[in-house]
Amino acid sequence: MIISLLSFAPILCLSSNTNYNGYLYPQFYDWSCPNAKDIVKSVVAKAVAREARMAASLLRLHFHDCFVKGCDASLLLDSRGTLISEKISNTNRNSARGFEVIDEIKSALEEECPQTVSCADILALAARDSTVLAGGPSWEVPLGRRDSRDASFSGSNNNIPAPNNTFNTILTKFKLKGLDLVDLVALSGSHTIGNARCTSFRQRLYNQSGNNLPDYTLDQYYAAQLRTMCPKSGGDQNLFFLNYVSPTKFDNSYYQNLLASKGLLNSDQILVTKNQASVELVKLYAENNEIFFQRFAKSMVKLGNISPLTGYRGEIRKNCRNINY
Repeated sequence: MIISLLSFAPILCLSSNTNYNGYLYPQFYDWSCPNAKDIVKSVVAKAVAREARMAASLLRLHFHDCFVKGCDASLLLDSRGTLISEKISNTNRNSARGFEVIDEIKSALEEECPQTVSCADILALAARDSTVLAGGPSWEVPLGRRDSRDASFSGSNNNIPAPNNTFNTILTKFKLKGLDLVDLVALSGSHTIGNARCTSFRQRLYNQSGNNLPDYTLDQYYAAQLRTMCPKSGGDQNLFFLNYVSPTKFDNSYYQNLLASKGLLNSDQILVTKNQASVELVKLYAENNEIFFQRFAKSMVKLGNISPLTGYRGEIRKNCRNINY
């Protein structure tokens, strides 16, 4: 299902790969690199065919990139000189993955049309294509982003919502990026695919909240199952499906799990325990997969529009891991 989402700004200078007017639009590469979208889609399809989990990993990269300095591919930069990579922040270390797939896409695009397609746009397209391959909605991806020449290690540690954040903290982090409660609940639905590490939810299983009481927001039979592979100590990197019902299929069962107290992460389950408006949205999406798909697609476009670099700002990297020297 392709969802049309934007009234596009006037399209100027399609033959140029420099976005001087500041607007993002899907046709940005139609003249400068007409096969760009097909190349991205082809490489992503091969990667997901090799490993279904990669769909969630590529979707997550776009999210973690945009929440730091905007959608500028700063996440992809390796540490070099005084630049400290966002990859080694607490939110990304040992969990962010898929960088080799981005490298493969960039290499193919550089061969087709050198220094034309930005790494930031690759992340946005790969996120959409991954969603579609997992059975989710499609949308037209506005393009024309440029790549950052620096990263923000502190921003990566502080700006990205974390599994143990309170509801108000997570909502505040969304609002600081121009996103609202509806976007929060819809984009959380990306957890319908993918995995989480034991260390991300252990505190819910072993009364580590400090009150010596079980976490009754988590179904206790489900919690007992999780304890078998997530011990009180050790096994930090053991992986668990975020959505045990259909872990590789993009659908609304994530929301149904929340209503059954079977959300894996605390940051998921609080969507139905801390805010009535959030509860109503969860119920709506749990009942109607089509409405969830429509809202998710709209929120992904909003996410992709967070503080893009255009015009003379930034650059088009030759290699997504390093700035151009």
